[in-house]
Order: sequence, then structure tokens, then C-alpha cells
Amino acid sequence: MKAPKYTHGFIDRNGRARFYFRRNGRRTPLPGLPWSPEFMAAYQEALSGVPAQAEIGAKRIKHGSIDALVLSYFNSTPFSELAAETKRTRRNILERFAEEHGDKRAAMLHREHIVTMFSKKRGKRFAARNWLKTIRALMQFAMADGRLKEDPTATIKNLSSKTEGFLTWMEDHIAQFERRWPIGTRERLALELLLCTAQRRSDIVRMGRQHIRAGAIEVTQQKTGTKLAIPIHPNLQAALDALPSNHLTFLTTLYGRPFTAPGFTNWFRVTCNQAGLPKGISAHGLRKAAARRLAEAGCSANVIASITGHRSLNEVERYTRAADQARMAREGMAMLIEQTEKRTEVANPSDRVANSANYLSNIKERK
Repeated sequence: MKAPKYTHGFIDRNGRARFYFRRNGRRTPLPGLPWSPEFMAAYQEALSGVPAQAEIGAKRIKHGSIDALVLSYFNSTPFSELAAETKRTRRNILERFAEEHGDKRAAMLHREHIVTMFSKKRGKRFAARNWLKTIRALMQFAMADGRLKEDPTATIKNLSSKTEGFLTWMEDHIAQFERRWPIGTRERLALELLLCTAQRRSDIVRMGRQHIRAGAIEVTQQKTGTKLAIPIHPNLQAALDALPSNHLTFLTTLYGRPFTAPGFTNWFRVTCNQAGLPKGISAHGLRKAAARRLAEAGCSANVIASITGHRSLNEVERYTRAADQARMAREGMAMLIEQTEKRTEVANPSDRVANSANYLSNIKERK
């Protein structure tokens, strides 16, 4: 299997395989084997730590320019402490920002300039929110570093995050996908991994048999660094047994290589189309579906978070809004009726028993 880009390896005199990340004169040792979790975590860190302007040379960058500010931010402690996925997102935004405005003086960047640029991005809510958060972080770094006296983004209000986001898969969506992609297909394995572990695409594509210990899949979430041990659901076990693999990851491309997160998203979108699912159904919606199922099973927010890895219970609540409210309401009403009958005497006990029995029978039939 080919190692990731910029990776070089050799066998030392003790017969041990050693790998390094090499780029622009930097040489960083990488632990483990290519594509393993510890290897990829170190690889992403090394890749994120390479200055964006290294190829054109720092000596060409004008002092006090936005180029210089962006480069300093990339080499700063605040940037180095960000999660790998956040680094990637901010680096992409700031590299494009520097391409457009890099030769301008950072001190001449005012609120009206930010507002104008921000207004052009409002058509895509999440992209616009990420853009403003990134520019704001850059400006706050500039203030802390003494390059700016005022933050030009301070009074600019970001777009509201009050949205349902990715569509949650409902049971009919899941059943439709299962009918199209039975056990034994890569597509079905992808579904079971997403649905039975409740993890993000970036974690799903790195999972392999080496992560299974004592009946659980051990995960270190790429976005947050949270470590989880998730018991393997029987449905997932059946999908794994039906599609054995000698690769380091459960899921591979047709060429036997691990998926990248964007590549997996595109491939899975095609499988959804082939299953006849509606537009808007995506891989991330299965993470929300898993949280919904846990909520419908009566799990508390803390229990759900122990599987999804969410650090904020507010996030858990957002992910479980699609829980079957009608079904839970019927169950709640049945419990209330049972409790009421224990406390209240009625004129005709036989009618009370008959009425409540009929109601509870209807509840069970509708589940």
C-alpha cells in the first residue's frame, strides 16, 4: 500500500520500519505504520505545521502585510493547539484570503472591508460562518501580537447557527438503503459503520481491525482528540464478517486504498443516489440517526455522548431532535394513565380497567 504524500520510510539496522514526513526541509518522525491512527494523527499534525508560504520564501513577504500576518499565525501557538480538522479549514480559508489581499497592509484592514467580504459569502451559511470565525481569530492574534490596536471584526455579528443542518436519516431511509445494498457489499458496511458507531466520516475511513479490542472499536476522534471504546453492534459485526479485508482500514476504494474523508463523502453520496434516497441525505445524517435511535431507546444525554463523543450536552440535544416524539409521547401518556389509576378511585372500576387496557393495547400496536 502506498504511503501518504511526503512520507518516506526505510528499514533500520534492527529490522524496524521507520517513517518520516519530509517537506520544505522539515523532517518529522512518524509513529506506527502508514494509515494507522497514530501515524495519521502525526502526519496531519506535520502537514498542518508546514508554513503555507514556505515555497515562495518568507524573505519576499512585506513586513506588516496580511501575508506576513497569516504566516505568523500559522506558526503561532494558538494555531498549533487547534484540532487537525480546524487547522485544515482555517488554513484553506486564510490561504485564499492571503492570495486575494496578501500584499495589503494589515493595519489598513477596517470593519467596512470585512463587512463587504462577509456579505459576498452569505449565500452559503456554514462557509460564511467559518470564514468570519477564522478572520476573527486572525485579527485577535494580530491584536495579541501588537500588530493591530483594534479588532475590525469585533462588532460584526455572525450568521445564526440555528438550523437543522444535515438531514437525519429516518427508519424508512435506512430500510430503503438496506434493500438496495445487502450485507456483503462495501456500501452496506459503510452504512453499518456510520450508524452503529455514530462517528464522523473522518473517523470512519480510518477504522480497521487493529482497532478492535475486547468486542469494541477503539476510536480517537480526529476532530476533537476524544478517545472512545464503542461496543460492536451485532449488525456491524455481521457486515464485517461478510466482507473480510486484509487492508489496514475496513473501507477501501476500488484500488484497495483508504478513502480520504472528502472522497468517501462523494462515493457515499453516489451510493445514496443509487438507492433512490432523496437529495440532502448524507453520511453525516447517519451520525444524527444513531443519536436519534439512542434517544428513542431511552438513553440519557450523557450516555449518548459516551458513544458520539460530544463534549457539549447541547450538541447532543441538537443531534437528537429527530427522535420519535409521537411514539415517546404515547408511551409517556400510557405511563401517566397507569400512575393516575393507582391514585384515583373511580365510580366503576371495571370500566376503568377496560378503558386503560384498550388504550395500552393500542399503544403497543402502534410502536
